[in-house]
Amino acid sequence: MKDTVRSTLLFAIVIAFSALALAQPDAASPTTSPTDTQVLLRADAPGPEGRPTFDAAREEERQRMVERQIEQRGVTDEAVLAAMRSVPRHAFVPADLRDRAYADSPLPIGHGQTISQPYIVGFMTETLELAPGDRVLEIGTGSGYQAAILGAMGVEVVTIEIIRPLAEQAAALLDKLGFDNITAIQGDGYYGYEELAPYDAIIVTAAAQHVPPPLIAQLKPGQRMVIPVGRAGWTQNLLLVTKTDDGQTRTRNLMSVAFVPLTGERNGGQNGGR
Repeated sequence: MKDTVRSTLLFAIVIAFSALALAQPDAASPTTSPTDTQVLLRADAPGPEGRPTFDAAREEERQRMVERQIEQRGVTDEAVLAAMRSVPRHAFVPADLRDRAYADSPLPIGHGQTISQPYIVGFMTETLELAPGDRVLEIGTGSGYQAAILGAMGVEVVTIEIIRPLAEQAAALLDKLGFDNITAIQGDGYYGYEELAPYDAIIVTAAAQHVPPPLIAQLKPGQRMVIPVGRAGWTQNLLLVTKTDDGQTRTRNLMSVAFVPLTGERNGGQNGGR
């Protein structure tokens, strides 16, 4: 019995140490954006005036999703809940999966990527502690749903996706839905987007192997980044990274998660999103 306890404790220590190591920035990493980025959609009315209104299609399903999947799990920020009640999640999933759009699970969106479980979207968004008019950087546009939730809250969104077909599809959908407070970019999100920095918050919707130094550099002092860190197939930790006034960071582990990998140039491939 004692051997079992010792083994369990040793495993927990190894996991915790591994998560801490993965969270450390790579000092050799460049902090500037690569040149091969393309703006696909540009915000014309940053802030609350740029958010659209939506019709009532499938409104009951959204209300039920928010009540049962999000509120009952402890998300209380009314701006987050209101955005998730209004944004038509079914518009962001493939047509053959729309009957499952409001299910309590992630869904595939092609190119090996997913749209996140609604609760995770709500939890990560609430953790940022946003106010209308804030400028938020999202890494991993994916379907565009997370960007839409942020935009519906009246913040200015800068969202980056490396997979061109997903980036183009999300930008077209966000434009069609009437968002004027979202800038959508095709490029490698590891480097952030320095042209519109600094940001009041950063949200990363794919798992990095460490916290990218360019993102820390582009975050305002005193502000927050939420990022999953860990290798695919291993324990991943959803981290809250707070930048102090002197440019240092404080990191807190929020929960264990499972995300597709952020794997751009610095991570060995392509980064996906939500």
